[in-house]
Amino acid sequence: MGHIKPGFVVLVTLIFLSIIAYIYDFSLMPVTLPLSWFNNANQTKLYNAVSEGLSGKINVWKFLTKQTIETSTTEKKPTVSIRTEDISIHQYLAHPRNYHFILDEPDKCKQDPFLVLMVPVAPHQLEARNAIRSTWGNESSVQGKAVLTLFLVGLTGGAEAQQQLEEESRQRRDLLQSNFVDSYFNLTIKTMVIMDWLATRCPQAAYAMKVDSDMYINLENLMSLLLSPNTPGQNYITGHLMWAQFVIRDKNSKWYVPEELYPEPKYPTYVLGMGYVFSNDLPPKILEASEAIKPFNIEDAYVGACLKRLGINPSGAPDPSQFRTYVNDPKSTDLSKLITAIAGSPEKVIEFWQNVKGHK
Repeated sequence: MGHIKPGFVVLVTLIFLSIIAYIYDFSLMPVTLPLSWFNNANQTKLYNAVSEGLSGKINVWKFLTKQTIETSTTEKKPTVSIRTEDISIHQYLAHPRNYHFILDEPDKCKQDPFLVLMVPVAPHQLEARNAIRSTWGNESSVQGKAVLTLFLVGLTGGAEAQQQLEEESRQRRDLLQSNFVDSYFNLTIKTMVIMDWLATRCPQAAYAMKVDSDMYINLENLMSLLLSPNTPGQNYITGHLMWAQFVIRDKNSKWYVPEELYPEPKYPTYVLGMGYVFSNDLPPKILEASEAIKPFNIEDAYVGACLKRLGINPSGAPDPSQFRTYVNDPKSTDLSKLITAIAGSPEKVIEFWQNVKGHK
């Protein structure tokens, strides 16, 4: 057959080595998986997505185009990253200057409300909003004082859902929307955006309340508390107080906070996020304090950390039993004596309300 030329042998060897290198390199490539709400976000020009990586580090990604999640197993610990055509990575930022309002009601406070109730709620939770609108959120005057109820949502993640939300806004005029990804992890962002709206759109209100969407609120009792001569008009915040709560370091917990975000073993005294009421001089002060405090994902404890920096201690309610958590059986509990209670569902919000109003 003749002799094989050395050049041919070299060429075959190089091709063989190239194939091996390609296979090896391919085996190390990250596995790319689509993530639906990232893909849906293509319909918005700019999103801020917050993700807690498996390493425990927390970042904010600003992204504009095609998104995929990549999971790499080539390192000692799995990591999660996001690849886009145009991406910049920043530290987790909760300060509202990083966001803007898509839906706004800037003139709502022109009638000088005494109390503003701010309800963070997910965009799709129309039933929860309607339950509040038909019960305690329908009250515009209590004991002669003007009351205003508004709902705050983040991004919907889709064009159709956004159109529905905008139509609801046109009909109801009680929706606020900011351009952060609406998720449990982003409740700190949501709360700080609430504070921003109160500070910039409604500084004339005397008091405000952050209240969860599954809460029953007795506005008569709340107003009696606020109108009491013993209730301060400044540097005041009250609700269900939490003392000496340990920071959860278990990465499997939804309340996990890494040491790099909050190094202390315990939180300062704070007010449980289900519903706390405060004098409306606090929002701009909390916003200012937040600039010096690294944000973490436990929104009520984060507000407590801001208050600690301000040297402001949450106040115990004159009757702490009025700020209840869960009420298992409303028929055996005198709801007419309470200020807050976790109802847990839109149906229960209505049931609690009807219980107090004397309906069957």
